[in-house]
Amino acid sequence: MDRPPSLNSDTRPPLYKSPTRTSSKSSGSKRPPFYSNDSASTLVGSALERKMNDVESIKERVDTADRLEDIRKLMVKDNLDYYVIPSEDAHQSEYVAASDKRREWISGFTGTAGQAVVSKTAAYLITDSRYWLQAREELDSNWHLIPAGAVDAPKDWIDWLVDRAKDARIGIDARMIAHEKATQLNTQLNIKNSKLIYPPQNFVDLTWKDKPLRSKDPIFIQSSEFTGKVASAKIAELRAWIRAQPAAVPSYSKAPPTAAQTHVGTLITSLSSIAYLLNLRGSDIPFNPLFYSYLFLSLDRVVLFLDSAKLTDEVEDYLRAMGVERKEYNDIWAFLRRRDWGEGKVLISPETSYAISLMLTHFRYTVAPSFIDGMKAIKNEVELEGMRRAYLRDGAAYAKWQAWLEHKIQQGYDITEYEAAWRLTEYRRQNKHYWGLAYENISASGPNAALPHYSPSKSTARMIDRETPYLNDSGGQYRDGTCDTTRTVHFGRPSQDQCEAYTRVLQGHIAIDSAVFPEGTTGAQLDVLARRALWKDGLNYMHGTGHGFGSFLNVHEGPHGFSSSVPLVPGHVITNEPGFYLEGRWGMRIESALAVRRVKTKGEFSGDIWLGFERLTCVPIQTRMVKEAMLTKEEKQWLKASDHNRKCLERLEPYIKDDKRALKWLKREADRGIGVAGPGPGGITIDWD
Repeated sequence: MDRPPSLNSDTRPPLYKSPTRTSSKSSGSKRPPFYSNDSASTLVGSALERKMNDVESIKERVDTADRLEDIRKLMVKDNLDYYVIPSEDAHQSEYVAASDKRREWISGFTGTAGQAVVSKTAAYLITDSRYWLQAREELDSNWHLIPAGAVDAPKDWIDWLVDRAKDARIGIDARMIAHEKATQLNTQLNIKNSKLIYPPQNFVDLTWKDKPLRSKDPIFIQSSEFTGKVASAKIAELRAWIRAQPAAVPSYSKAPPTAAQTHVGTLITSLSSIAYLLNLRGSDIPFNPLFYSYLFLSLDRVVLFLDSAKLTDEVEDYLRAMGVERKEYNDIWAFLRRRDWGEGKVLISPETSYAISLMLTHFRYTVAPSFIDGMKAIKNEVELEGMRRAYLRDGAAYAKWQAWLEHKIQQGYDITEYEAAWRLTEYRRQNKHYWGLAYENISASGPNAALPHYSPSKSTARMIDRETPYLNDSGGQYRDGTCDTTRTVHFGRPSQDQCEAYTRVLQGHIAIDSAVFPEGTTGAQLDVLARRALWKDGLNYMHGTGHGFGSFLNVHEGPHGFSSSVPLVPGHVITNEPGFYLEGRWGMRIESALAVRRVKTKGEFSGDIWLGFERLTCVPIQTRMVKEAMLTKEEKQWLKASDHNRKCLERLEPYIKDDKRALKWLKREADRGIGVAGPGPGGITIDWD
């Protein structure tokens, strides 16, 4: 599918290429050979070329015995009882580059969250409920799964390690653990006469012979057309914050602050914060437009630590015009060791790697919540308008794809989870400002949908069946916004238990979407609204109800969320995604993106303090699995023609008017009744379609 003329390659950054999928094995059978009616036969041009070139090696369960033995040999040399391999990189990133997937390499587990701990005689993977089933499939017999958060189980890896440690020496790469976590862990280990040891080299790096090289792809400028604020203005705000920080004077001292106690700058290690502050983007990490770097900012200097190979002439001129100095990425350690900024203290966030804390020593730094996290979380009007446009384009692609998928299945085509996800990406690829996917497609049918973070591989994907719900959680990265949408649909006649669970999930989704609340309310205080309907039937889900997301940045962004104690304020954007998962059978989730806004209320008690949500996502919600008798009058009104699906038709119609199939599908979804028709005389059933 060729891009429209508006996507001129001369005026856009390099298009991000989604990585080859190496996800967990499906619980279903392997994909059979292509048949004559397979949907691949409808591909033409560049889309067909991409399809043919999408070669995937079949992923086998890794035998980790030799890798673990190599790690244990190094442990013996340093007299260690345990060695911890975190998922994160040196910047505490949630998603990491191939060269930083150390935990995946040592364990074979491909999930994005989890810690590996190697002892002298055993190996353990500690991960949360999102990944328990996946971990059981991917770990070999050398590993023990520790289900963090389960009943009578540790809450996290720190809890588990502290419980086991006694007179123990525990090794970890100090770059891969945040200051906050290292401090917490050290405090608890001291009580057990144990301590953390920081070997000078990472044990996995010493044993990983074919470790991938780090990306050298160039970075590019994210213009104020998309950001709404120039980088110099953001830098000025950050400097004002530094000036406002009180000197680190002991509480007992009555003397004026010395130069050594005054805060003179901040060191930023978060990749998304650096990209946001400088209005720059890159492609070093899959699905995230980020680049490996550090940034030091004082009242009179800005120093960017970045490999020179990543600079173009345009970016060099841009940085020079802002007065930004550049040093090589690894020069950060010499910079810290020499105290290049002179006298005074440096502000660091709790997420800064502990290696930096150790290098600075506690006399030279102060830990403070990240000011940039708060800045970038509150979207300005340009960013919000960009997100509205991005979600409309993404919603149009989703509608075209859903119409295609339903049409093919009704025609009798066999479509795999992988094929469906691949096709949706092709529709998104046609959109203006498209850069890549925001995360790996979650495309799941049957028991795979019960895995909240399952992603299909080409060789092992299931066929989408007509007896269970099909779940798709995906989104595009666009220059003007990061998208994240989930819909669950059924292509047959849903069962009673599927309908009841789906209706409860929908009621939770509606409750969040419709919420009105006063200033000062946190996401955690609203979380119960999403779960209340499920709780009535003794149902629940083990993941969070929703998270913040970036403006052409990370799909997961804080500090707010429905599990957070940070108050929601106008400008925050957040996802609304309750779900339910029946292990081994099926799962469902409904997710839309929301923006916090001010609302007018009837009473206006205490004045103009009332907040609500504006829905950004524009994709119809299928009503086939909804039990109308379970809905309240207000919930029916929300779902029927006056609100959700009717509004999707009104807003998306201009974007899909040339796709007759999609337009027909969208109009039908807007007019569709709730549920499926019951059996008539003689047990005959007639569906809405």
